[in-house]
Amino acid sequence: MAAAHPHTTGDQGNRRLRRRVQTRLVNQLIAALLVAAAVGAIWWTNLWLTERFSENTRVRSELRSALYTGNLLSELQRTSVVPLLLARDPALIGSLEGKDYTRISARLIAAQKDIGAASIRLLDNAGLTVGATDRKLLATNYVAAPFYVEAMRTNDTVFTVSDAPVGGFDFTYSRAVIHDGKTLGVIVVGADLSRLERSWSGISDAVAVTDSEGRIILSTEGRWRGLALSDALAIRSAPSAIERAFQVTADWSTRPADAYVKGKAVMQSETRIPFRGWRMTLFTTYDSIRERVNAFLALEIMGFAILLAAGFYVLSRRARVQSARYRRESAELRALNMRLTREIAERERVQRELHVAEQTVQQASKLAVLGEMSAGVSHELNQPLAAMKTYLAGARLLLERDRGDEALTSFQRIDDLLERMGTITRQLKSYARKGGEAFEPVDLRVALSGALTMMEPQLRNRRVRLQRSIAREPVMVLCDRIRLEQVIINLIRNALDATRTVRDPSIELVVDALSHAHLSVRDNGPGVTDLEKLFEPFWTTKGPGEGTGLGLAISSGIVADFGGRLTAYNRDDGGAVFDVELPLYESRTGGARPLAAE
Repeated sequence: MAAAHPHTTGDQGNRRLRRRVQTRLVNQLIAALLVAAAVGAIWWTNLWLTERFSENTRVRSELRSALYTGNLLSELQRTSVVPLLLARDPALIGSLEGKDYTRISARLIAAQKDIGAASIRLLDNAGLTVGATDRKLLATNYVAAPFYVEAMRTNDTVFTVSDAPVGGFDFTYSRAVIHDGKTLGVIVVGADLSRLERSWSGISDAVAVTDSEGRIILSTEGRWRGLALSDALAIRSAPSAIERAFQVTADWSTRPADAYVKGKAVMQSETRIPFRGWRMTLFTTYDSIRERVNAFLALEIMGFAILLAAGFYVLSRRARVQSARYRRESAELRALNMRLTREIAERERVQRELHVAEQTVQQASKLAVLGEMSAGVSHELNQPLAAMKTYLAGARLLLERDRGDEALTSFQRIDDLLERMGTITRQLKSYARKGGEAFEPVDLRVALSGALTMMEPQLRNRRVRLQRSIAREPVMVLCDRIRLEQVIINLIRNALDATRTVRDPSIELVVDALSHAHLSVRDNGPGVTDLEKLFEPFWTTKGPGEGTGLGLAISSGIVADFGGRLTAYNRDDGGAVFDVELPLYESRTGGARPLAAE
């Protein structure tokens, strides 16, 4: 079973991680949208319900104001009739004429109980109180009081508003008591409007009645009486920090307030009273509005809470399912990684064995080359040996004839032949041993010369025209000289094989240095039929038994180890070109380094 590639496994892990991140982002976005929708819906509901309930409260406040106005007018009209009735009472007229005031107070008290007036007083024509429901006021002189002065000036009932002794105002109707065209006194009846104030304070938050001058004459707030409405609203104790925070919160969550009473935002509604330019102003707090709105908002928030809880439950359940799936996938990935680790270790072992096999194959290839060179080498060694035998025989004759100087010349020639034989054997020995891994600076020209020396017997036997174009300056590269010569020998052997069927075989060797060091081996053979498979192991165009197909593959690997590359292409005029490209090496003081292309 083929194992999954590590890159494929990594891509799958990356895709799973991206899906997990995308899922988390989608869940967070959905939760944020739900929360935003809930907040928006609650905010809009708060505004809409506040507006609607505020309008309903304002309508009810206007209805209540109309009711209060009617009660006030009814009380004033009922009280306004009393002075007219009492001014015509024969008992009161007789008491004023006879100056007998003993029974007047009792009669007035009885009338007060029947009528329900606040107070009743009877003044004589000098302004002296001769009878009153409040006996403490007897003998009090009201000659300068407005209700007395105004009543004495006219024959009609007069309404006056005067300051009360204990604060506030007295609302009185007064009328002159006239009999036979003579003014005997003045009857004064006080309207009981404080009873209305007490009834208002139990229903409304705050009520104020102002006269034509804008002065508050009736109010459920005792401190407001006698003040202008704006001044009355300015009366406010310094709020605490908690009260200020509560007020800011209340103002933020409700519509803008018309006014503030006792630190609370209130709704203000004003009604005109058809009596002497009076006006009634009602102040209603938003507490009832807020309570009703909060009741609806609580239900809505509960609904959204249930919806969000259900949504979070679904998301959490989905997350648990995904987490379980991810755990399974993680377990599978761990198992796959363990299997891949084992396979990687096995591949590394195989690669090490393959590297050893490649070195063995390279050595075998060199030995095969040596086998092919054995015939030429034996010929090269036989010629010096035969010459040495001839020189030795000649030297023996010369010594027998006492011609020692000439014999030394023969020995010198024998020494030259021995040096040549030693050179040949050293080259064969160095080529036969395995190449090391110790790189050293090598002149590409010297490596080519050594390879040609090894190939000299084969080149001489084939009668190939060899053309060389070599740079005059050293072309230094950093490599293993023995392995580099092996590459050059393989390329020359391939050129020789390619030109075997050509009438006029020709091989051109070119060494130059531009940005890199280049060695080109060119032939005039038929060329390469399949350049793509040229450097694949065991691929060859030779017949069975003529080659293994490893020479070019080994050569390409060796050049790659040197940091270069081996390429091949067909010439336009026929033949193939093999080009070895290696980095140049430059020796400097304190070290050496290969030259890279600009």
